[in-house]
Amino acid sequence: MVSRVTRVGEGAAGTTVSIRRASARDARRLTRLVRVSRAYEGPYAPMVAGYRVGPDYIETHRVFLAVATEGGEARGAAEAVRTGERLLGFYALVLDPPELDLMFVADAAQGLGIGRRLVEHMTDEARGAGLDAVRVVSHPPAEGFYRSVGARRTGTVAANPPAVMWDRPELLLSVPAAADRTGSGGVPLS
Repeated sequence: MVSRVTRVGEGAAGTTVSIRRASARDARRLTRLVRVSRAYEGPYAPMVAGYRVGPDYIETHRVFLAVATEGGEARGAAEAVRTGERLLGFYALVLDPPELDLMFVADAAQGLGIGRRLVEHMTDEARGAGLDAVRVVSHPPAEGFYRSVGARRTGTVAANPPAVMWDRPELLLSVPAAADRTGSGGVPLS
C-alpha cells in the first residue's frame, strides 16, 4: 500500500507535522494512544479498557495519523523509528455508513491544532469518497470541539452497558464542496 503524506505544518527546530495513511504496523501505537488517553480516565475508563485498534481494522478503514518527524517526513510505519516519528493523533473514517469512528489526539499534543488538522483532512477524504456528511458519536467532553469545527448536534446515542455507561451526543459534520472550504469570516481553510 502506498502511503500518502500530507504536509500540514512546520514545528520548531526542523520538526515537520504531517498526516499519513496508517498501516497495520501502526496498530500497537494507535492502541496505546487510545488506552492512555486522559480523556478516558475515571468513569470513562471502561470504554477503552482492553480496547484494541487491530491491523485488520486499519486495513479495512481509512485510518490516518498525525505525526511529527525530526528533519524529514516518515512515509510509513517502517520509517517511523529511523526518522524519529512521534504520534500526535489519528482518526478512522468509515465510509459505509459514513462515520468518524475514532479520533484521538495525544495528551501532549492537545491544544496545538492537531484535532482541527485531522478533521480537515478527514473532510477532504470524505469529499474525495463522494460523501456530503459524516456522523460523529462523540465522547461527551469532546462535543464542544466537534461543534467548534462545524458539526451540529442531531441527537443522543443511549448508553450501552457495560462498555459505555453514559449517553453520547450524536452530531453531523457536513462535508463542504471543495469551493466552499472556508472557515469563520470567509477565511479559506488549509
